[in-house]
Amino acid sequence: MESSLVKDNPLLLPLNKEKTVYDGFITVQERDFRMRILLPADRQLKGAKHCHFIILPFKSVFSLFFNFSQRLQQSADLVSFILELKTVLEVGLKSRPVCRAISPPQYYSQLMSEMEALGWDKLLFIDTEFRTLRLKVEDSSGRQHILTIKLKSKHPAEAPECSADLPVPLALTWTPQSTLQQLHSQFVLVLESLTEFWDVLDEIDSQTWILEPEKPSRADTMRRIAIGNNMSIKVEVDPRHPKMLPECFLLGAENMVTPLRNKLNANMHLWNPNSSVLHNLRDVLEITFPSPATHEKSDFSVDCGICYSYRLEAAIPDQVCNDPRCGQPFHQACLYEWLRALPSSRQSFNIVFGECPYCSKPITVKMAAQKS
Repeated sequence: MESSLVKDNPLLLPLNKEKTVYDGFITVQERDFRMRILLPADRQLKGAKHCHFIILPFKSVFSLFFNFSQRLQQSADLVSFILELKTVLEVGLKSRPVCRAISPPQYYSQLMSEMEALGWDKLLFIDTEFRTLRLKVEDSSGRQHILTIKLKSKHPAEAPECSADLPVPLALTWTPQSTLQQLHSQFVLVLESLTEFWDVLDEIDSQTWILEPEKPSRADTMRRIAIGNNMSIKVEVDPRHPKMLPECFLLGAENMVTPLRNKLNANMHLWNPNSSVLHNLRDVLEITFPSPATHEKSDFSVDCGICYSYRLEAAIPDQVCNDPRCGQPFHQACLYEWLRALPSSRQSFNIVFGECPYCSKPITVKMAAQKS
C-alpha cells in the first residue's frame, strides 16, 4: 500500500517513522492541493478521529458533499480514500468556473480612464471580470461593426487580444503606452480599407437572390447567386481587390451551364475594374439576374429529389440532372449515397456513374467529402 500511495501521490509524504502523520499535496487536473492527515497510533482508518484537511481554496465547497472524517473511517485503506477524494475534487473542478485573481486597483482605474477618453457610448458589453469588452464601431457607410477586446491582467503592459467579423486577419499594433481609444482608431482605418469590398457585396445582396451563405456575415467573401432553371454562379471576391474579376464557378445542368461558361470565357476581356462586380457579371454573361423585385426566392429554392428538403445541414441541392426534360436537383451527399447503393452504378476514382432517380438518364456525382 505504501509504495502505491507514494507512486500515485509523490508530493504527499509521511512526517514520522510511525507513518501516522501525512502532509503535502495531491494533484488533480495539474493543480496541487495542500493536505494533512492525522491517523491514530495503530494506523487503523476506522479509529481515525482527528483529521485535518487543508484543501484551499475549495475547502468550503467540497465539505458540502464530502465528509472527510467519515469517508476516511469508511475507506478500506488510505490509497482508496485518496483516490475517492481526488475523484470528488476532479468533479468539483469541472463544475466550477475558473477563478482568476483580482486585478490590482490600478488596472481598474486605468480601464475607467481609457473608457472615459473613448466614450461610454461605444461600449456594448463588458464582462463581470472587466476583461472582455465589445465596442461598437460605425464605418463611413453607416455599417455597424463590433470589436471584441480581451484585456490581459497586466494591461496596458501586455497587448490585448482583438477580434472582429472581417474578411482579412485583424492586425492592430499595441505598445505599453497604447490606449483603447488608439485601438478603436486603428480599427476604424481597417474598416475604411474594406469599404469598397462591402459596397460590392451589399449591391449583390440587395439586387440578387443569394443562395449561399444563407445569412452572410461581414467576413464572408463568397456569394452563390441564383440565375434560374436550377442554375447559379458562385463568386469569390478578393477583399483587397474587390472590383477585379472574381473567381467564378457556374453550377447547374451541363447543357444549361455550357453556354454561360462559353460567354464568360469569350467576354472576360470586357471586365471593367472601374465598374461593380454585379454590373460586370451582367455584361460578361449577357444575362439579367433575378432580383427580389422580380422573383420570389422560392422560385430557386427547389428541394432535393431524394431527401425532399432544401437544406441538408449547410448544403443546398447543387447536383442537377443534365437531361433538359428533367433538370431535377439533388444534394451531393444524397445523390452519392443513392447511386452507391445501386448495383448498376460504377465508380472511377472519385466519381460515381449511375442513373438519375427520376428520369433514369445518365448522371454522375463526385464522391462526398469525408467529414473529419
